[in-house]
Amino acid sequence: MTLAGLLVQLLNGLAEAATLFLVAAGLSLIFGVSRIVNFAHGSLYMLGLYVAYSLAERYGATALGFWGSVLLAALAVGVLGALVEMLLLRRIYRAPELFQLLATFALVLVINDAALWLWGAEDLLGRRAPGLGGAVEILGRAYPVYNLVLIALGPLVLGLLWLLLARTRWGMLVRAATQDRAMLSALGVNQAWLFTSVFALGAMLAGLGGALQLPREPASLSLDLRVIGEAFVVVVVGGMGSIPGAFVAALLIAEIKALCVALGTVSILGVAVEFPRLTLVVEFLFMALVLVFRPWGLFGKPQGASRGTAPIEAPLRPASRRLRLAALALFAVLAALPLLAHSHPYAVILMQDVLVAALFAASLHFMMGPGGMHSFGHAAYFGLGAYGAALLLRGLSLPMEAALLFGPLAAALGALVFGWFCVRLSGVYLAMLTLAFAQIVWSVVFQWDAVTGGSNGLIGLWPSAWLSAGPAYYYLTLALVAGSVLLLRRAVFSPFGLALRASRDAPLRALAIGVPVQGVQWAGFVIAGLFAGLAGSLFAFSKGSISPDALGIGKSVDALVMVLLGGIQSLAGPLAGAAAFTTLQDEIMRATDYWRALFGAVILLLVLLFPQGLAGAAGQLGRLWRGLAAAGGPR
Repeated sequence: MTLAGLLVQLLNGLAEAATLFLVAAGLSLIFGVSRIVNFAHGSLYMLGLYVAYSLAERYGATALGFWGSVLLAALAVGVLGALVEMLLLRRIYRAPELFQLLATFALVLVINDAALWLWGAEDLLGRRAPGLGGAVEILGRAYPVYNLVLIALGPLVLGLLWLLLARTRWGMLVRAATQDRAMLSALGVNQAWLFTSVFALGAMLAGLGGALQLPREPASLSLDLRVIGEAFVVVVVGGMGSIPGAFVAALLIAEIKALCVALGTVSILGVAVEFPRLTLVVEFLFMALVLVFRPWGLFGKPQGASRGTAPIEAPLRPASRRLRLAALALFAVLAALPLLAHSHPYAVILMQDVLVAALFAASLHFMMGPGGMHSFGHAAYFGLGAYGAALLLRGLSLPMEAALLFGPLAAALGALVFGWFCVRLSGVYLAMLTLAFAQIVWSVVFQWDAVTGGSNGLIGLWPSAWLSAGPAYYYLTLALVAGSVLLLRRAVFSPFGLALRASRDAPLRALAIGVPVQGVQWAGFVIAGLFAGLAGSLFAFSKGSISPDALGIGKSVDALVMVLLGGIQSLAGPLAGAAAFTTLQDEIMRATDYWRALFGAVILLLVLLFPQGLAGAAGQLGRLWRGLAAAGGPR
């Protein structure tokens, strides 16, 4: 590594930091005021790049046309952000925070398919900026002039945001809203328009960040999820709601990644370490390190309890006799389903997928509902269970039955290690630490070719001969899933479950009466990881293979959507959500190429109509029906 090469890589890091800061600053603004974790922020970045491409192809031959296209694209995305806030988010501000996250995830699906319809599936590389297409020489190395412009834009935008927030009345109101929204409303401030303006500004910054990448990277449909992961990391490391923190975090993360590229392969104690491969996960390693030692980020502050949000949840109640009979009837129907295999052969395959998804969702619900621990990385334990079973079968040549039994212990071990750190945090910071650990595990699996098969995964993971005949594996899956769900329900109403709920609702009071809060939460974390690992093991043998996608962000999001769709306040919620999610996804994918948009629209409709989830809505309808029946009975 030469000095010139190192300097060029560090300059590349500064240019990347400018883009990261633009996206993260908008995300931080939106969270600071509205307390919404906007999962669609990466989609706004992607739209900014696509709109800038279309405008620049038509008007970008001159410098004025190119920069006008960039600014117009940012403004267009800002207007779209304002419309999203007014038409959708404004209606769900009083819903539980996680349902707001579910709504923004649905927007990701809709926007992605809208971009597919408008611009197609091919990557689109934009034109160079007129007058900035050349390079300057730095220590004998050519360096793009456009990157230098980006480097200058980062501090410029930071300064403009500081002036806006510190020297204007609007900025004063925004800072007040981040501290106490209830008091701001009591003073007569129109919060609706304040929130709209903040969301529009945040969206415009994301759109600007995307539009500025026009000469540097092609517009692609995969940008939304990639960018939102990086932006979340920057915001959390810097401190939620801190603009200077986002700037410093973007600089640190981008420069660390650039340094990894510059170092190349280095021999340490005789072991060759390929630092460029760390770029897949180094930001998550850094985030985990920061959160372990500074739980609120570099510039953040502990979050106080927000007022005027969702109502307090009703306490969980044991199943009534009617509900237990309904569960037995459902089990009987599922047991009889293979009898229809001749006329409906796909029904058994689909139901097997539903059962695995239901166990995965139930394990996450145990952590999030009774445990109150939000997780964005639950797929880590699903994947560890799947790979644990696969490696026991192929590496140690254990029988399939033993691999299925002991495979989930790998997930429990991972949860034991990661949970020790995670239970010391709460809220968004806890969720992001779970995501960091999940991405670390994914990176190891993705790059450890000799053991895990790398990106190709492992194949040939079929059940034993006696389980491969007819519906035998389906019945095994049904029995294990039903037994696991019953065990999780029993755990919720056991003394341990009561202590877990007490630790969620009133940790200080729980400590005062002798409940070891962190120890109880840690145990709950491990139990959730164990059953997620069992779901992963069942999944691996049902499909005959396993790949790193089982540990990816998308899989964690699927579990989160299933829990929220069914309703986090109900023990039946994750089961209903898993059934609805898996069935809808399967049917819609077969019905249209634009299945994401249709699926997202269905999720949005359910969020608006049933903010308590499917199980909560069913419970409300049942109570309403019983009330009407009682009112119409004999007097």
